[in-house]
Amino acid sequence: MLKVNFENSTINEEERRVFAEQLKSAHEQLHNGTGEGADFLGWLNLRIQDDELNQIKVAANKIKEISDVLIVIGIGGSYLGARAVIDALSKNFGDKKVLFAGNNLSADYLNDLIDYIDDKRVCLNVISKSGTTIEPAISFKILREYMEKKYGEDEAKERIFVTTDKERGVLKEIANQKGYETFVVPDDIGGRYSVFTAVGLLPIAAAGIDIDKLLAGVYAAEERFASLENNPCYEYAVVRNALYKQGKKIELLVNYEPRLHYISEWWKQLYGESEGKDLKGIFPASVDYTTDLHSMGQYVQDGERHLFETVLDVQAPNRDIVLEADENAIDKLGYLNGKTMNEANHSAMQGTVIAHMNGNVPNLLLQIDKLDEENIGELLYFFEKACGISGYILGVNPFNQPGVEAYKKEMFRLLGK
Repeated sequence: MLKVNFENSTINEEERRVFAEQLKSAHEQLHNGTGEGADFLGWLNLRIQDDELNQIKVAANKIKEISDVLIVIGIGGSYLGARAVIDALSKNFGDKKVLFAGNNLSADYLNDLIDYIDDKRVCLNVISKSGTTIEPAISFKILREYMEKKYGEDEAKERIFVTTDKERGVLKEIANQKGYETFVVPDDIGGRYSVFTAVGLLPIAAAGIDIDKLLAGVYAAEERFASLENNPCYEYAVVRNALYKQGKKIELLVNYEPRLHYISEWWKQLYGESEGKDLKGIFPASVDYTTDLHSMGQYVQDGERHLFETVLDVQAPNRDIVLEADENAIDKLGYLNGKTMNEANHSAMQGTVIAHMNGNVPNLLLQIDKLDEENIGELLYFFEKACGISGYILGVNPFNQPGVEAYKKEMFRLLGK
């Protein structure tokens, strides 16, 4: 079960009480559907219907049976949630069952991917609400043509799965014309909140992860974080807004496990798109410790005092290593004799928290028992709900992203669309 520790936040009880009325209002806006963006609250009390869940499982089993690699084509919320969960719950090394495309416009990336899959059995899952977002649209065009050349149209259509709008859009038209199996992007859930729909669940299941356990973690979190009182989600939302009010404009999401890197990438989109508008918002950034302590650590310790850290603290690794001193202590590591790698990692974490606190960098701790389906489901839902509440406290619509269209307009102009 997720535990929170805000003792090192530097925000006291009186400073939190200042936000009491705003928090109550945010809670009511979210749960009564009276706030801006209320058409996109389908994630709040999510329940995947049995027939849809069964379709996802059947398709995932088919993908595992007929392919070595599933390529997920999507950008932003169409891939980050799935990648975050898959990476968090998979080994750091080994053959990757799920690869990703359509999240950039690099010709080298796509050519290298095609070279890599050339001798492998392949399936595609393209994810896009409209089908017109340029990055996945181009990748899907090229990979669809590759699949048809490799397998022929009849077999290719059995290997291509489409997740899109239930009724309209370019991708829906292509799927109907080609006969691809389709899954629905819900109308009432925005992309960055969609990881626990078919958008995320199909690739997650195809990676061999138990989506029943993942959803069990989500459903438990929905109940745990439902009330206004004694709600860790709300406490996190209040504390970060209090820090923002004090001039802490950057939040660093910190992890000490490499498998959590894409949890940070997903989190950055969630908070960046939700709060960065109307010339407001905390800038979401991330670091991978202890690695980045040897690069960004100097700035965090001694640079401008405009940031705070939210630390993901995983209590137990799946497998630990006991350290034994060299007989002659030639490596000068005798002081580690009998300790474990996890102890060393946690000592690094605790030492960093102390040092950064001494350097006037507030630290918020989110404690996770271990990396499994239930804990990851709970963690991601925690962030989703806290984000909705935090956005309303800030005074913005946390469910739209009008600024995203600005670059597209200029790009399409340059391309002559």
